Amino acid sequence: MKFLDEAKIFLKSGDGGSGCVSFRREKFVEFGGPDGGDGGKGGDIIFSSVSNLNTLIDFRYKQHFKAKRGENGYGKNRTGSNGKDLKIAVPVGTMILSEDKQSVIKDFTKEQDRFVMLEGGIGGRGNARFKSSTNQAPRKFDFGKKGKELWVWLRLKLIADIGLVGLPNAGKSTLLKKLSNAKPKIANYPFTTIKPQLGLYRNTERDYILADLPGLIEGASKGVGLGLKFLAHIERCKIILHLCELSVDNHETLIRNYTVIKNELENYADSTLKKKEVILLSKSDLVDSKKIDKYVKMLKKVTQSEIIPFSSHNNFGMEELKSCLSKTIK
Repeated sequence: MKFLDEAKIFLKSGDGGSGCVSFRREKFVEFGGPDGGDGGKGGDIIFSSVSNLNTLIDFRYKQHFKAKRGENGYGKNRTGSNGKDLKIAVPVGTMILSEDKQSVIKDFTKEQDRFVMLEGGIGGRGNARFKSSTNQAPRKFDFGKKGKELWVWLRLKLIADIGLVGLPNAGKSTLLKKLSNAKPKIANYPFTTIKPQLGLYRNTERDYILADLPGLIEGASKGVGLGLKFLAHIERCKIILHLCELSVDNHETLIRNYTVIKNELENYADSTLKKKEVILLSKSDLVDSKKIDKYVKMLKKVTQSEIIPFSSHNNFGMEELKSCLSKTIK
């Protein structure tokens, strides 16, 4: 299934049914009078969040959603049936934004959250409603009110416990495959991951959701590369695992790689700085222990975050990483 995290859709609630003009005509009934029923109410547009969806791909092929119209009234004081509500399921983590994307209408942060987006139009009155002592045979009725309509944007921000960030080819996909049941594409070239990947990390106490976010580059917060498209998913993560590869020329390059991503996160949203960060030095099997110690000492001068060298290839540091995750999540 393809991943889609943004879609624009059109919504229209159902129109109300019109009232009926009718008169009672029965044999042996001396006084008939008006008996036109009211029209039915139009259907509502209702959103609900579900856990078995993780993409907005369905909204790529269908952008227009219209609820059913209420039925017109009938004779014998029968009210028309209400229009059927239109229920739209979205993944947990979906936000409904206005057409100009400037305001958030609804944010679905938990499962089975229900939100009535647009109410249907009310039904019109039948002529029985207009009967009075001075007007015994009214022929007046109301048309049903029109439903509401508008364009909105749906934006999905993945809700994950742990988010993997880092420059392209830092080893995020390999780590995701190592820790979880996910099967991401892995190759020896940058930008292997072009869409977020989710995996389930099974801990002794409970399961946690891991999100591998596509490689960020300098200027991502301004739209460079994959840019803002996937930075938004960082906001939902509780913990950030920042991967920096050790197989670089010198420690200046390592520190620069770290600060590039750190600055992009800060420029995107200050709230990312409040999240717990663990720095993972990947590909440690490609360098000797002296170089690892040197790089760790250099990094400690620019950050207070915990630093763990590891290798997905030979499992070096993996137990320390899992232990750190257990403590941090608690």
